[in-house]
This record gives sequence, structure tokens and C-alpha cells, in this order.
Amino acid sequence: MPTFHSNGIAIAYETHGQGKPILLIHGFGSSGKVNWIDTGWVETLTGAGYEAITFDNRGHGGSRKLYDTGLYFAHQMAEDALALLDHLGIQSCPVIGYSMGARIAAFLCLNHPDRVSAAVFGGMGVNLTTGLEDSEEIISALTAESLEQVTGRTGRQFRIFADHNKADRAALAACMVNSREPMPEADVRRITTPILVAVGETDEMAGSAQALAELLPDAEAFTIPRRDHMRATGDPAFKRAALDFLSTRAG
Repeated sequence: MPTFHSNGIAIAYETHGQGKPILLIHGFGSSGKVNWIDTGWVETLTGAGYEAITFDNRGHGGSRKLYDTGLYFAHQMAEDALALLDHLGIQSCPVIGYSMGARIAAFLCLNHPDRVSAAVFGGMGVNLTTGLEDSEEIISALTAESLEQVTGRTGRQFRIFADHNKADRAALAACMVNSREPMPEADVRRITTPILVAVGETDEMAGSAQALAELLPDAEAFTIPRRDHMRATGDPAFKRAALDFLSTRAG
């Protein structure tokens, strides 16, 4: 994978297809490949005429691993996304983020509204405004010597996911400390970008899609039927809703 540097940090990325650029920001513990290629998103988007741009967030995949918890705030990772757009010479494009990636996309929309034509926040509802309460459980699960020592349901999910992806668990544990940086409601209300908020019907991590959409000035909510947080990522109904939204709102 090619790399570029964002504030001295090597970030791995890939471009797929030809057409209108669209930036994809993956979730915690994942990667551009796992979140977007393996789930069929890249195939769907390139088939719809987009150039899909995937990258690995700092601490993930092929990007540089960092162990300083102070380097993983969501607003800092949003600057990595911005630096990639600059690197590729893209002035403005739609963005799709999932879970942590949606939180990063929200800060990108907030701080650089001229660079995002429309956005899809997948797996992120009103809990954008909170830091969430299970971070310590996840950190403990990632730093445990073995899976057998992890007893909490959420912790086990993330530990299994990290092990399956052969991730650097120490880097992920550092990332978890601050990557769930909450966005104050007052800032959420300042995001003028057109937003689709898409959350699984049984997703307990994201919070209400409708509640977040009501805070945003220009947003609509979509419930991904019969899906929880982990299984909603590549859902066909989610993809159709995103494509329909972007076709009318991305300019």
C-alpha cells in the first residue's frame, strides 16, 4: 500500500476505481480492507461510479503504530483524513465513516465543512455526544494475556476482532483511551453538512440514530433492519440507503 505522512505519521491508503472520489473511514480495530473491501463496500461504490479511497487510521492496519494515548483523539485522526484529501488533491468529496470512523468524520465535518460535500455516519448515533462507558472493559480485554481471561461480552467481541485481524493490541488499547472523544451537543448543532445517520436496529453501542439526526441541522436517520453494531457494517440495506442519500445530497 502507498503511504503519505500526516503530521509526521505514516498513513497507508489505497484508491479503487475511477469516478467521483469518496473517502471511507473505518472503525476501531479494523482497517480499510476489513471495513470496506471485505464487506463489499468498495465493489458497491466503484460499481456506482465512485473512486473509493480507503486508508488505515493511525495505529491500525498498515499505518504507523503509536503507543501514546494523547495521539489518538478523534479530532486528530480527522486531520489525517484531511491530509489524505490534500495529498490526493481533492478539494471536496462525500465521506462515509463507520463507528469510530463516523466520529472522526463528524470532527472532519465540524472543523473543515468546505471539504465534505455530504457524509454518512454508520454505527454512530447520539452516542457521538458521549465517551461511552465500556472503554475500560475493551482496554482490559485488549491487554489481557489471553482471551480466556476476558469475561465481558463487549470486551470479548473486540478482543476476538483484534486477534482475527492480527492487530497490534497495545496500539489499539492506547487508541481506545481517547478515540471516543465526545462531541458536545453545541458542536453537533454546528455541523451544516448533509448527513445520513445509519444505525443497526439492535445496535446498543451507537445510540439512537433519530436522536442524533434531530441534533444535526441537515440530517436524516436510517435504521438498518435486524442488525447489531458488528453485523451492520456491510448490510445491503445500509449500502442502498447510503447510495440513495449520496445521489441526491452529495452535489
